[in-house]
Amino acid sequence: MVRDGLVRADHSAALDPIAAQFRIRLTPDMRAAIATDPGTDPVAAQFVPDPREALIRPEELTDPIGDHAHSPVPGLTHRYPDRVIVHVTQSCEVYCRFCFRRETVGSDGPLPAQDLDAVMAYLAATPDIFEVILTGGDPLSLSARRIGDILARLADIPHIGAVRFHTRVPVVAPGRITPTLIAALKVRPAVSMVIHTNHARELTPAACAALARLADAGVPLMSQTVLLRGVNADADTLADLFRMLVRNRVKPYYLHHCDLARGTGHFRTTIAEGQAIMAALRGRISGLAMPTYVLDIPGGFGKVPIGPGYLTQSPDGSWQVRDPKGGLHRYDDPA
Repeated sequence: MVRDGLVRADHSAALDPIAAQFRIRLTPDMRAAIATDPGTDPVAAQFVPDPREALIRPEELTDPIGDHAHSPVPGLTHRYPDRVIVHVTQSCEVYCRFCFRRETVGSDGPLPAQDLDAVMAYLAATPDIFEVILTGGDPLSLSARRIGDILARLADIPHIGAVRFHTRVPVVAPGRITPTLIAALKVRPAVSMVIHTNHARELTPAACAALARLADAGVPLMSQTVLLRGVNADADTLADLFRMLVRNRVKPYYLHHCDLARGTGHFRTTIAEGQAIMAALRGRISGLAMPTYVLDIPGGFGKVPIGPGYLTQSPDGSWQVRDPKGGLHRYDDPA
């Protein structure tokens, strides 16, 4: 990255231990999206290592969302009754500097065959499971053939009604969204895709074209974004991103408060800052463009909305409702 102009030569030695601990990878598409000054660029901040990653705060965790605490078989996390996460690979097309799985991504490739067999056996034996979320790593970093094989096995389990991909690939490596891949997505369980993107500059013409190919094929598209200081932690930047997503037929789904991954303190805002940003967006952009602001409770206790509150109850039982401009209004429940 020094040769590519992304890292200053005098920072190289300080970044060596970080590169040894947390993997580095950047696609040509995202390299092209970085402006001439990587030091202040919101795309570069997501992928280029930073000396501040060496600072590990006491509250930061190797498994901040508790994947391992809810893993009945290798490669599967079962945190909620009707859905599971399947880690079909540990590889990604890019490695995000704030990733909550940064301790493990890149350590291995696809889930070994025997582990995938155990996952399928668990799914078949657990009829409460309705939705399977394919993640990793990035599931779309796998070949179309391998993805098709996994989907075909899921289709053979009658109670599986939905399959969701969590992926960055359509944005960071849009060339992978091929007719062969799209054909593999046409299976009986309803397939949807949650696209991870954090800044409008990531949505290059090639990325928009890849999203169009998926939308034209009938794949429902949603997005997840991480609230990141130095990248998108203001209402104007997020409004631009969310409107651009809607323009590309992607429904903004989640805005994640940055997880307590090790070495990511420089990215995190306070929850109050995040709530203020969400309040500023309310009324400014369409409800279609508003995601839910959520926190994954550290330790694996689940995801909860943490957006600003608009209701307070008065001693007489009535409610005070705050409108998007800050005005207060009385509301009475039925007697």
